[in-house]
Amino acid sequence: MEKSSTDHTASLRPPAGSVLEIFLIFLRLGLTCFGGPVAHLGYFRAEFVERRRWLTERSYGDLVALAQFLPGPASSQTGFGIGLMRGGLPGGLAAWTGFTLPSAVLMVLFAFGAGSIADSRMGAGLLHGLKLVAVAIVAQAVMGMARSLCPDRTRASIATVALVVMLFASWAPIQIGTIAVGGIAGWILCRGGAAAVPDDMVMPVSRRFGAICLTAFFVLLAVALLPVQPGAIALFDAFYRSGALVFGGGHVVLPLLRDAVVAPGWVSDSAFLAGYGAAQAVPGPLFTFAAYLGAIAVPNGMAGAAIALVAIFVPGILCFLGGLPFWHALREKAGAQAAMRGTNAAVVGLLGAALYNPVWISAVRTSADFAVAAAGFVLLVVWRAPPLLVVCLSALAGILLMLAGFLQ
Repeated sequence: MEKSSTDHTASLRPPAGSVLEIFLIFLRLGLTCFGGPVAHLGYFRAEFVERRRWLTERSYGDLVALAQFLPGPASSQTGFGIGLMRGGLPGGLAAWTGFTLPSAVLMVLFAFGAGSIADSRMGAGLLHGLKLVAVAIVAQAVMGMARSLCPDRTRASIATVALVVMLFASWAPIQIGTIAVGGIAGWILCRGGAAAVPDDMVMPVSRRFGAICLTAFFVLLAVALLPVQPGAIALFDAFYRSGALVFGGGHVVLPLLRDAVVAPGWVSDSAFLAGYGAAQAVPGPLFTFAAYLGAIAVPNGMAGAAIALVAIFVPGILCFLGGLPFWHALREKAGAQAAMRGTNAAVVGLLGAALYNPVWISAVRTSADFAVAAAGFVLLVVWRAPPLLVVCLSALAGILLMLAGFLQ
């Protein structure tokens, strides 16, 4: 009887994906995911929970919650985790490569003198349209996750409290604390819920391998804190420190990067700000800003870009690989399941707050902007239009708004 149940569970799992399949899907997302880390999480949910059903809502929410707890870029870690669950360690690396490569190449080209797309009116309109579709994508993700992860008054209340807290204090330590408090509230208040559905995917990382990754993370961090002579090792150390000491990712890493490359004189302040501006105009993770900085630092060129890019992502990946098997085992316990209900509800609140700031306030400035964002939302939610089609239509709408004089 037990064997039959196990076989039935296994039959529900999607077949393991090839590395090439994972790479190509994430490459497309890397080319089209504008709007920052919160928007990326919305794109991932639409692609892998709703469309392809590689993950359940619960499994996806748990991956997001774990990534929010750990240092490094949360959206890139979530993408890596999706690839890992689908195709093992090669799948995780394929997901990271595909999602990171487009913006890294664009940032290196900018370092070598390529112009910014935002310099032209049509380019500025296109980028504004992409910001507007991010509003629709994130709103769809928040609504869908709220429906699944906050189905009762208790969890809806936890999500609302988390949202209010993050609207008034969006610092990374407050974010981590809010998720932790949500877990405590879930542990106390959500024990009466139904038992969680068993996992629908096999954990591809053993606890032994996870412990090795955590050890490697701390050893490399200790080495990175030691003084070394200027050169490739110093460059790796500087970007590894930046990736290892930041929580939440995205814009939070900028002060650390500035201290790492501007303070020692590797990059001028004006060049740093120019690269930061360019990073806002490319899809994919903001951490690829490191490729630009590495390309203009010493050693410069492609070698510097590669060193900086790898160094800033390695700590987050090591932490994720190290934490995942223990997180996975913990969530099977009854008390941990109750805590995860509260944690996932808090994550919904965090995403809801991010829908307003920075996604909404950076994109919706006029009634025309609201119309484009609302149309994109209806296409996604009601018409079930492919996200890529909505991205293209919103980009076109942004260009038309600019040419018609609705945008300045």
